[in-house]
Amino acid sequence: MSTLARLMCGRAVRRAALLAGALLCTAAQAANELAPPLLLTNAIHRSGDDLSGDWTYSKDRYRVSLGEMNNTPPDPRNQRYRDINVQAEEKANPATFFEYDMQRAPRASLPGSWNIPNTELRYYDGLMWYQRTFVARELGSKQGAARAFLRFEAVNYKASVYLNGKFVGSHEGGFTPFTFEVTALLRKGENQVTLGVDSTRSDESVPPTFTDWELYGGVTRPVRLIYTPKTYIDDQVLQLLEDGSISATVTLNGPVAAEQPVTLSIAELGLKLQAATNAAGQAQFKFKAPAGLHRWSPESPKLYDVKVQAGDDSLADRIGFRTIQVVGENILLNGKPIFLRGISMHEEEFGPTPARIITPQAARALLSEIKHGLNGNYVRLSHYPHSELTVRLADEMGLLVWSEIPVYWSVDFKSAKALTTARKMLAENILRDRNRASVFVWSVGNETPGTPERLHFQSTLADDVRALDPTRLVSAALWAHKEKVNGRIEARITDPLADKLDILAINTYTGWYGDDTLDDITTMRWTNRHGKPMVLSEFGADAKANYHDPVNKPKFSEEFQAQFYVNTLKMADNISFLRGVSPWILKDFQSPRREHPVYQNGWNRKGVVSETGQRKLAFDVLADYFKRKAEAVKP
Repeated sequence: MSTLARLMCGRAVRRAALLAGALLCTAAQAANELAPPLLLTNAIHRSGDDLSGDWTYSKDRYRVSLGEMNNTPPDPRNQRYRDINVQAEEKANPATFFEYDMQRAPRASLPGSWNIPNTELRYYDGLMWYQRTFVARELGSKQGAARAFLRFEAVNYKASVYLNGKFVGSHEGGFTPFTFEVTALLRKGENQVTLGVDSTRSDESVPPTFTDWELYGGVTRPVRLIYTPKTYIDDQVLQLLEDGSISATVTLNGPVAAEQPVTLSIAELGLKLQAATNAAGQAQFKFKAPAGLHRWSPESPKLYDVKVQAGDDSLADRIGFRTIQVVGENILLNGKPIFLRGISMHEEEFGPTPARIITPQAARALLSEIKHGLNGNYVRLSHYPHSELTVRLADEMGLLVWSEIPVYWSVDFKSAKALTTARKMLAENILRDRNRASVFVWSVGNETPGTPERLHFQSTLADDVRALDPTRLVSAALWAHKEKVNGRIEARITDPLADKLDILAINTYTGWYGDDTLDDITTMRWTNRHGKPMVLSEFGADAKANYHDPVNKPKFSEEFQAQFYVNTLKMADNISFLRGVSPWILKDFQSPRREHPVYQNGWNRKGVVSETGQRKLAFDVLADYFKRKAEAVKP
């Protein structure tokens, strides 16, 4: 256990009852075990150099640069990460040769996936090497640049990082950020950074090999070289608690982290507070929320400029304050019941050739369709953590966010390695986004089998959520048990994982998959033995944009999809404990397993808009439903 964990546990036991102390110790231990060594919170607002743009790349399908073929050190003629000018070496010694030349390799623009339609790499799945050069700032006392960190927002799926030929570190997980300090490895003048990006997955990966969305291997989010003072603010978290107080924690990293003054300011609220860090470099604040505090909500997404100052470092953020809780069968936002009017969304920009390049414009185009087009107040970010840019924009626009990790379908739930990967991924997701008011639920998976091993796996993740962030809710998308009784479908939740969740979330495709008809949807009857709120986390039907047949309404027609929505929403209105919906899905998205040559061609067509943004008939059905729901709760 770290010094911080020991201090927290010791104080908890002395201060409160044994149970309360044990819970706090568990939280401290969970954070200590799962948190990355360097968090560099709010990195998006830190000073640094953007390394996006032009990189060279080289395929390594047989993984020779890592020496994995024969379990031997790689041949120097194949080590793509070496700090060497291949062309100059060949010229100086005509007898030598190499199997690569990163300087003269093809070029790609990062961030962006290599699996772009209509290219030679469309279905490439394996190891790819990227390289570029850059000139770093001179480190010293000037402008506070004393330490340097390479920050990767997402690399899918595994990353091996080298700087100037030296191994820096590795990371597994395609959707969460990671950081390495490179202060000692930087040199004056030109530096060379090389990434080995491995998209290959197995049943122990999270997600596993088999999914229903595009792989999108590569560097899919920005890469930056970030500079800080010698002692810097590594973490800050502010949360409005149910008792009306605001809790804040600031953690310093560096040689003078202990016993240092820290100032927390929220100018608009007239707040300027000071505290001192303890021996572990952590400062704690807790104060009553000012009477003038405006709570964040989808209708009024108020954000405050928050500034933290510690020594030579300062960090600014925009943070909203709100509470979320479950009481009985209701979800309460700021103490008032809310119905979640939303839809699910994959991280894929509009256009015929997406490459998972989420710019501010791309994110706003997607979220605007939900907020303004559909009259929504909620988005389910499926099935993995989306970009920080998207979540921050949800803060700004006023959309509640369901955030999920890709514990999906056929993960090897018996594997200790898979569980460790999932736990670290969940922690990285929570630690990145726990200052975002929009995020109200952490989901620990989607559509997983009801085995004892899976129950232990996801129960462990649910426990981690409560340890790392007890201010938010936990859920997972489950299947319901359905059977026909007297010609009508009876549906209920029998999954034992439900006991670990705050919100019961159900994916239902009655009327699309199987032998059920559209008429069967409206007569479905749901029962709830758990006494908790339920959300229809998915429902949907495929439709190809512009395929119309209003008479027969065959599957894949816009008319069938629209009628499916009409019937499913009618059924939803008859579920007394239903507190939200997030149909599947906002836009058509790439899925290589969907290969009907007329209707799909590599696309899942369940979007209410096409991949290029054309709205289908079902879009208006859902928008009208949400408009009525919103109007029903107006004072």
